[in-house]
Amino acid sequence: MQRQAVRVLASFVRANARRNPLYRRAVWPARGHATISNSEEAVNATNRAEASLKRFWKTVGVEKRDGGFAVTLDRRPLRTPGGKALIIPPEKRLVAALVASEWENQETVLKPHALPMTSLVSRAIDAFEDESTRGEVRAQLLKYLETDTIFYHADEPEVLVKLQNTHWKPILDWARETFGVELRVSDSLSVPAQPPETLKKLEEVLNNLSPWEMAAMERATYTSKSFLIGLALILRRLDVDQAAQAAHVEVNSQIERWGEVEDTHDVDYHDVRRQLGSAACLLANY
Repeated sequence: MQRQAVRVLASFVRANARRNPLYRRAVWPARGHATISNSEEAVNATNRAEASLKRFWKTVGVEKRDGGFAVTLDRRPLRTPGGKALIIPPEKRLVAALVASEWENQETVLKPHALPMTSLVSRAIDAFEDESTRGEVRAQLLKYLETDTIFYHADEPEVLVKLQNTHWKPILDWARETFGVELRVSDSLSVPAQPPETLKKLEEVLNNLSPWEMAAMERATYTSKSFLIGLALILRRLDVDQAAQAAHVEVNSQIERWGEVEDTHDVDYHDVRRQLGSAACLLANY
């Protein structure tokens, strides 16, 4: 699954570095991506880059530092938006290589939206080492579970029913069997209330996730608009394409009925795979 995710993400890293202006969507504000380390020279260079969105570095490298891997720009290590050293654990060499690749593929103009791995690594380091933040995110993710997209099943049109059965039903069956929980679905607009025991069990699952898994889970859930699709991805029940197909059931139903809207459906198709691919790659331990 992770090798497929790497192939998916690598294609987007290359493509996004050269993306047509009509296709750009800046995801992070100016300080939302990693910066280089905190020397006066580095700060001045970083500020210039953020103000001008111009590439200021000549070389990108990966070095062993502080018990892990640091990605460097002109030998200066990246830092997270929170100011922490962006040190990637030694078992995550692939993650370090992907972060470096993102920065290497920034050509003339800096495109923060083309740094999905950098953003996700920074999130894992800045946010999920802190238990209070982890608790807040767990609560937000469980709210997604309460209104999970795949709990709402339409009985028409036929193409939508077929896609729901193909992509959503196996996830529901897997979750019920794997965690021993009851999951209620609805065929109306009413919210199917989940049993307290179900919420408690899945909260326990979140409690056992590492900071890196929590960062991946957060991104996968928000991207797919589904707690269960996100969970199935990070627990390797789904690969990236399967998760993206499950997230796009309603959109794909509309496309089959009325056709694709250029610069909307095609952009969303690639963006969802880029985000889910980065979440899957973050979990690689090699």
